[in-house]
Amino acid sequence: MQLLKNIILSIVSPRVGWEEINTAGIKPDDVLSHAYFPLLGVLALTTFVPMIYDSTLTLMGQLMMAICLFVSYFVAYYIGIYLLGGLYPELVKTQGASDRLSDYVVYCLIFLVIMDIIKNLLPIDLTLVIFVKLFMFWMAYRGMEYLRLDDGKRTRFLIFSSLLIFFTPTLIAKCFSLFIP
Repeated sequence: MQLLKNIILSIVSPRVGWEEINTAGIKPDDVLSHAYFPLLGVLALTTFVPMIYDSTLTLMGQLMMAICLFVSYFVAYYIGIYLLGGLYPELVKTQGASDRLSDYVVYCLIFLVIMDIIKNLLPIDLTLVIFVKLFMFWMAYRGMEYLRLDDGKRTRFLIFSSLLIFFTPTLIAKCFSLFIP
């Protein structure tokens, strides 16, 4: 229940959400296994919903799209951790710092996954959902204090990490979707 509270708070009020994530002490592995990966499964399942109202979609095409979305977000998490940890080694020097980096990446990705789930459930192509996804940049900004990064590196880290977290799943999905008929 605390995990759900953390997710909702990080979306509704990122400042309060990051404070709550900090005090809750939920391990990143638990966030991954109890929230992120199940949400990826729900995202994959929601790719079949458009078949109800769009007769041009095929089962095979939607199955491939489901796999594409699942893999793109799955890989995006590990790419984010790897690149951010490599470029900012102070974020992975200790277990606590590494856990905070993992939380930072996964909670931002959870927001993007939820927005894609909503987009899949809507019967129209709503551009507003794409603009709502930009809220992830605000979540990332509010998470800077949670990371405890030096002030001199915050701006560069914020720009790089936000762009990386925001665009990696999209780019991976676009690459995979080239192979979907």
